[in-house]
Amino acid sequence: MEYEITGGSFPMVVCTLKEGETMKNETGAMAYMTSGMNMETNTGGGLMKGLGRALSGDTVFLNFFTAENDNEQIGFSACTPGKIMDIKLDGTNTIIGQKNAFLAAENDVDVDIYFKKSLGAGIFGGEGFVLQKFSGEGMVFLEIDGEVIEKDLAEGEKLLLDPGHIAAMEETVDFDIEMVKGAKNILFGEGLYFTKITGPGKVWIQTMPISKLAEALIPFMPQENHY
Repeated sequence: MEYEITGGSFPMVVCTLKEGETMKNETGAMAYMTSGMNMETNTGGGLMKGLGRALSGDTVFLNFFTAENDNEQIGFSACTPGKIMDIKLDGTNTIIGQKNAFLAAENDVDVDIYFKKSLGAGIFGGEGFVLQKFSGEGMVFLEIDGEVIEKDLAEGEKLLLDPGHIAAMEETVDFDIEMVKGAKNILFGEGLYFTKITGPGKVWIQTMPISKLAEALIPFMPQENHY
C-alpha cells in the first residue's frame, strides 16, 4: 500500500492498493474510491468489539475496502480542520489515541477500546478515561485537531496538559489526572485539573481541540429569539 496525505488544513489521505490489499475505516470517512474497490461492512471482530469502539466515540461497524486489481485508490477525509497523522506499527509498538482519533488503517492493524484504570483518571478524566488503542502491523491514520506537536519524553520526564490537547501517545507513556492547587487557580485559572503524562515515550499534542473551537464559536452563533 502506498499513500499520500493532501488537502492542507482540510486533509485527506489517498491510498493506492495492490490487488488483495485491504483498508478499513470507521463509517463515514470514505471520500472517494475507484470502481475496482470492493466494500464490506461488519463489526471487525464481533458485536462486543464493535460496542467497545462505540464507547470510545467511534461507530459500531467498520468498512473494509479490498482492491480487486492493482493500483486501485481510496481517499479518507478528516471531519474537522487539522492534520492526518500517519503511524507505522510493526507489531512491537502500540499507540493510544484520543476519542474519535481513528480515521483508517491497513487490515492487520487492530483497533480497540482502551480503559485507564487509575482512579484519578477514571473520576476526573472525562476526555481521557475512554481512549482508543492501535496495535498490530501496518499503517494507521489518525485525525488531529489543528496542528500537531511531537514530544519525546525521557524516562520519568513529566508534562502537564489541558486534557483536550492530548492527541496520542505511545503505550509506554503513563498518564493520570492532577488536581489544580489553590482556590483562585481553580476559579480563575485553567480549570479543575490537568492531565499529567510521564515518559518514556512519544506524545503528540494537538493545538486546537474541536471542543475548544466549538466554545470559541458560540458567541458568534445566531441566538434564537423567543416571543
